[in-house]
Amino acid sequence: MPEKEKLEMEFVFYASPRLLFSYLSTPSGLGEWFADDVNAEDGYFTFSWEGAAERAKLLEKRDEKYIRFQWEGDAGTDFYWAFAIEVDELTKDISLIVTDFAVGDEVEESKLFWKNQIGELKQIIGH
Repeated sequence: MPEKEKLEMEFVFYASPRLLFSYLSTPSGLGEWFADDVNAEDGYFTFSWEGAAERAKLLEKRDEKYIRFQWEGDAGTDFYWAFAIEVDELTKDISLIVTDFAVGDEVEESKLFWKNQIGELKQIIGH
């Protein structure tokens, strides 16, 4: 398997952690901005885009804090993708940290993908 580079991107949100987390952790929430259709069953999420489907295992979840998935093709590796919500103690600003892994020549494409998807999420939430 090719070596992948870890990507971490931070996005500022003006929404409660509870609202934001509902868009990151539920099939209906993810279906509004991340994929055309999302279903969850037995610890796996199935994401569909234009007829193609990908399955991801839910690895870890802590309500209003973080959720971590792993694509089936990455099973048995340390590669995953995750969303973490951080609240600044002083300012109460909300940040969404997106973590993903990409092969060297796909790093920029992956960053652009996440910027576009998070932009769509911000529009839905009313940013």
